[in-house]
Formats: sequence, structure tokens, C-alpha cells
Amino acid sequence: MKNQHDGLVGLGLRREMLTEFCQQVPNTIQFFEVAPENWMTLGGKYGKQFRQLTEQHVFYCHGLSLSIGSPAPLDVEFVRRVKAFMDLHQIEVYSEHLSYCSGQGHLYDLMPIPFTDAAVKYVAARVKQVEDILERPLTLENVSFYAAPAAQMTELQFLNAVLEEANCKLLLDVNNIYVNSKNHQYDADEFLNAMPTERIAYLHIAGHYKQAEDLIIDTHGADINDPVWALLQACYAKHGVLPTLLERDFNLPPTPELLLEIEQIHQYQAMAFKSADAKRSA
Repeated sequence: MKNQHDGLVGLGLRREMLTEFCQQVPNTIQFFEVAPENWMTLGGKYGKQFRQLTEQHVFYCHGLSLSIGSPAPLDVEFVRRVKAFMDLHQIEVYSEHLSYCSGQGHLYDLMPIPFTDAAVKYVAARVKQVEDILERPLTLENVSFYAAPAAQMTELQFLNAVLEEANCKLLLDVNNIYVNSKNHQYDADEFLNAMPTERIAYLHIAGHYKQAEDLIIDTHGADINDPVWALLQACYAKHGVLPTLLERDFNLPPTPELLLEIEQIHQYQAMAFKSADAKRSA
């Protein structure tokens, strides 16, 4: 795998893309990301196509149902199945949401963990438990949230405390910073600048839906807008050029349209490299 600072650009793989990409993957797509839950039980034609792609390309796993903050016991058998899937396809990167999606049953949504000291310690202990089973690091993603129940600290304080206590890496979702900054009235650039550079493993960028003036919904179903592009550029300037994945889960356009945003990411990475080189030689 390339060094994480080589400026890779990736795409979330959807099942409907398999046939096209088994014929040819555009060279501007340098890695794929998949939710293991959606692919672990895949057999037949789809299973063979997926195996063909994992043998030829770099893959990351980004999970949906680990439920790292759930009050329910960790689903150890599920984590073992994820490990077997990653072993089979030689995938080393596993990221998950800093949230929970289960309690007395599966909620089919990502719920915010209470921003408390107790939750920090609880999540960190579960991170270590997952890593022991996976025999790989677990990377946590900052999530979009719409309420902060029983909060004793800010989102920023909570996120940094969990990363420190668990000693784990961060999947920094640039769009989620923007969404939360609008929904909870904070400065997106200040939040971005307060992220621990050394812990950032890679980035997500996506589109969203503006439901009202004071409510943005994180949908991954639209084109990226100008403020989020600007935040990505600010991220590269502050934290360096990192692997960046385009998330598009709904309203999928044809591949040539997706590649326009992929190419835009490449352009911003090239500009950031050029700017960094100019500063070093000044």
C-alpha cells in the first residue's frame, strides 16, 4: 500500500458499479471503500466480481453496524466475521463511526454517544477489544449528529478525548464538520484546525441536503458544494494531503460525472503539494 501521504483518491464501491469496474477502473480511482456488512455474504456473480477487484486494487473497510458506543455488549462474533472478510481480501484499514446503532435491537441509524467522561472511557475500552480481535487498528470517524443528549463537553472535546484515550486513528469526515457546524452553530475552520494531525488516517468528503436554513442532513446523495470544497482545501493546508474518499451512496450519477469530483479532489491535492513545496523552498 502506498504511503498515506501520497495523495490517494478513492471511491465508495456500490454493487451497481461492479460490472463496469471489472472491465476497467479509471486510473484516477486509486482505492475503494466498502461496508463489510454489505459484502461479507455476497456470492455468485457479484462475489466473483468483488474478489476480482480486491485482488487488483487497494480496499478500505468502513463499517456501519459495529455500534462502538452501544450500551449492549460488543458483538464479538460480528467482529470475527469482519476479520475473516478482511483476511480473505487482504484489507488492512477498518474504520467505523464514533456513534452507536443498537441497544435493545438494531436502530438502523447512527445515534450520538453522550459527550461524557464515562463514555470516553467506555468507548476506548471497546476500541481495544475490537482491535484485539481484528489484529488491526480501528479508525474512528467524526459523525454528523442532530442532538447532544446529556452532554458534559463539546463534540470537539469528546472526539479528541476518545482518540487520546483509545490511542487510535481518525477518519476525518470534512462534510460532517460542515454539517455539524451549521446545525450546532460553531466555526468549521476552528474545529478543523483543532484536529490532531498525527492521528488522521484518511478523509471523507460528500454532499448533503439542506432541509432548512438551520438544518442540514448528511445524505451522501448530492454533489459536493463550494463551502465543503473550501473546507477540504483548508484541511490539506493545515494537516497535509491525505487519502481522500468520495462518498456517494444515493442518487448515483453515471461514472463520468462521479469522476469530475474525483478529478477535483486530485486538483486540490496537487495544489496543496505545490503550495507546500513553495513554502519549503522559500
